[in-house]
Amino acid sequence: QVQLVESGGGLVQPGGSLRLSCAASGISFSLTPMGWYRQAPGKQRELVARISAGGTTNYADSVQGRFTISRDNGKKTVYLQMVTLKPEDTAVYHCNARRSLGNAGNIDYWGKGTQVTVSS
Repeated sequence: QVQLVESGGGLVQPGGSLRLSCAASGISFSLTPMGWYRQAPGKQRELVARISAGGTTNYADSVQGRFTISRDNGKKTVYLQMVTLKPEDTAVYHCNARRSLGNAGNIDYWGKGTQVTVSS
């Protein structure tokens, strides 16, 4: 029942901008921490940015100052605004939702991903 659907990926030149969206359904969105992860060919998936239910944000050092994560609880959507894009930002970007079970751990939900390619 849980679905995360990403959109907004594409091909841009170095220095360009792109805005990714992730529409969520089947979860209590306003109570759920959300995040963006990316995976480049031959590399491990890495955390790009995350936002708590209360709006606290964290970023990877490599994107600090260039990317901004935000959420709209009314639309059940999380966004990733990316500016000053670099070739090393090229990857498949995945949306993540983390459901907490307290002492029992967490359950992670993932979208299928959207391709971002930065090239001249």
